[in-house]
Amino acid sequence: MTRATTRTALVTGGNRGIGLETCRQLVRAGLDVVLAARDTARGRAAARGVEGAGARIRVEELDVTSRASVDACARRLTDAGVEVDVLVNNAGVYPTDSFFEVDEATWREALDVNLMGAFHTCQVFVPAMARRGWGRVVNVSSGLGAMTDNVPSPAAYGVSKAALNALTLVVSSAAGPAVKVNAVCPGWVRTDMGGSWAPTGVEKGADTVTWLATLPDSGPTGGFFRNRRRIPW
Repeated sequence: MTRATTRTALVTGGNRGIGLETCRQLVRAGLDVVLAARDTARGRAAARGVEGAGARIRVEELDVTSRASVDACARRLTDAGVEVDVLVNNAGVYPTDSFFEVDEATWREALDVNLMGAFHTCQVFVPAMARRGWGRVVNVSSGLGAMTDNVPSPAAYGVSKAALNALTLVVSSAAGPAVKVNAVCPGWVRTDMGGSWAPTGVEKGADTVTWLATLPDSGPTGGFFRNRRRIPW
């Protein structure tokens, strides 16, 4: 953190799992948080469960697959005098079909949520970060989308996360060095998406997300990280 005033982070899919834990950790780190969720009732219920949050969490309706929804959220925040300094693109879906089983609707949904969602939010919120000369963007990706010594899988999920990794590099280049844009693999985490048998707790899964969201000005950009260490694309 590099200025005396409080930073504000917007977390998509913030009402559960890694997103909610990231909200919790960012509040503990001293940030104000915009918990963005498609269902505001669920978002408000989730926010009430963040100990000590008080007025530090604002709940906003946001469907990342809809540019109109993202634009409307941005207008409400602007009207309220809220500047988004940190963007955590956490909203995601995890279809598990193999390539020859996956249907077109499932394939499109994976791309709409996992890739186009981050495209929409980055186009809307990152330009203001660049103008202000400070920003952090964290794209929650997966090692299942890595293409180094790996075939992205499951099919739709892996391809969408590989594309998200590519988008990370594109946004990093476009935003300039003052805006740190990175991707993160949180690991296989015990959430509704990951399942109760996953080996990693949600606190550890969100740790590198929070770390990247609060990088110092000397921190990396255009990287892919797991457990706070750079990993291959």
